[in-house]
Amino acid sequence: MTSPASSSDLFPARITMFGAAWCGDCRRSKALLDRRGVDYDYVDLETVVDGADRSKAISGRTRIPVVVFPDGTHFTEPTDAELGAKLDEALAA
Repeated sequence: MTSPASSSDLFPARITMFGAAWCGDCRRSKALLDRRGVDYDYVDLETVVDGADRSKAISGRTRIPVVVFPDGTHFTEPTDAELGAKLDEALAA
């Protein structure tokens, strides 16, 4: 059973990405965040014991990456265009 998402997972202080090194979409999204110089937290599902449960509690799915924003929105498996547009929106706010 998946534990409920904590408020710090749903509304993180800064962008948080749940992912794993073996996941191509995770590597792509992480590279985009790094290229853009985004200050974010990375939860490695291979090393953080409850990382997968936390990720699933946020998205309702087992797909990764899950990228969570401080405003409480999140993306599951975002395209570079979706993630880039959200970053632009967050910077403009």
